[in-house]
Amino acid sequence: MPAVLEAKQINKFFYEPTRFQVLKEVTFSIERGSFVSIVGKSGSGKSTLMYLLSTMDTDYEGEIWVDGKQLTGKKQVELAKFRNENIGFVFQFHFLLPEFSVLQNLMLPAQKLGRWSDEEIEQRAFQHLKSLGVEDQATKSANKLSGGQQQRVAIARALMNDPLIVMGDEPTGNLDSVNSEIVFETFRRISHEQQQTIIMVTHDEDLAARTDRIIELKDGEVVRA
Repeated sequence: MPAVLEAKQINKFFYEPTRFQVLKEVTFSIERGSFVSIVGKSGSGKSTLMYLLSTMDTDYEGEIWVDGKQLTGKKQVELAKFRNENIGFVFQFHFLLPEFSVLQNLMLPAQKLGRWSDEEIEQRAFQHLKSLGVEDQATKSANKLSGGQQQRVAIARALMNDPLIVMGDEPTGNLDSVNSEIVFETFRRISHEQQQTIIMVTHDEDLAARTDRIIELKDGEVVRA
């Protein structure tokens, strides 16, 4: 299976209050369709690495490749377009627009992409909501949903543009154990059934142990991949 993402000798420094190296020669590749967890103690560099892989932080040494394209050195406008087309995001907090309906929240990224008509986008949105068991919430305001429902809607939104990769930064970190399990099983199902590549930063070792692969960081270095 070809690599969908490659990190090559990534070094990352913080400069406040003093110069500090947070990632050290981080190198690995991720196969298309795999469900990968990134783990490590607090301060190990997990979320920093995720922001680099997602192209939202471009201040690093080394190279990042996605789908055979080198993204290092690209301009911000190119990276923003690339993200919208190829990367879906699910964060610890859902970041749904509270004044918009669930359906409107899902339609926004696809409307921005401009690949489909509004009618097609609405149809796609309902399909994703149905696959995640929340289609009956489509017309509700996002702030009227439970935490677990909101996170499932956030996953549906992340899938709207058929991304190459879905990246989750502690996507179960704000949920109770029941909803954490629902979100995890959703990720596992779409990875295995739809060959969707998923990269998830998590502090939950039990969940990580059930993913296809674990990348473990310690003091900014990869100690297991």
